Amino acid sequence: MHEVDARGMSCPLPLLKAKKALNGMGPGERVRVLSTDAGSVRDFRVFCEQSGNELLEFSCEDDIYTYVLRKRGD
Repeated sequence: MHEVDARGMSCPLPLLKAKKALNGMGPGERVRVLSTDAGSVRDFRVFCEQSGNELLEFSCEDDIYTYVLRKRGD
């Protein structure tokens, strides 16, 4: 699994870093994204709805938002 550490970065950087990682991945591969930006919750939900990538997991612990996304199969 790929990992993107976007802690300490403000919107839209966590999402942009995740998109860059997804662009370099093959269909079905997964990426874990760590973020401290509360705005990322909405950003990742909308991004997945619009892009067709799947949000497999979401959690928040100690103000760290963790997302696991699976790249859509093309």
